[in-house]
Amino acid sequence: MADGIFWYPLRRFRELSGSTALIDWMESPNAHIFKINVPGYNKEDIKVQIEEGNVLSIRGEGLKEEKERKENLVWHVAEREAFSGKGEFFRQIELPENVKLEQIKAHVENGLLTVVVPKDTSHKSSKTRNINITSKL
Repeated sequence: MADGIFWYPLRRFRELSGSTALIDWMESPNAHIFKINVPGYNKEDIKVQIEEGNVLSIRGEGLKEEKERKENLVWHVAEREAFSGKGEFFRQIELPENVKLEQIKAHVENGLLTVVVPKDTSHKSSKTRNINITSKL
């Protein structure tokens, strides 16, 4: 527990109001697979990065042209606008330690962003370390 926050992979979750960037996280024997709804976004509007060592950050910025065109309009119904999230979204996921950060791939098609994070399946030495106990410090 750091800064009063319990560890939870989506603990860094932040999503701008009304965004439709919903996420599914699946795990196969060889990879972690993230599927994120990004309707209306092109690949140029989306940034996928690794920050702070093992934090997967996904940002969407776009739909600004559409917003600018709408500023001089009188609205009668705004159902679609309510779900557009002002054209931005931001998600962060703390990745597990057993992944190959340098081999992450992302693909967007038909409003769905897929991020594949391969697992490092090589055997690693145990992180358990015995501490010698004495009768006096």
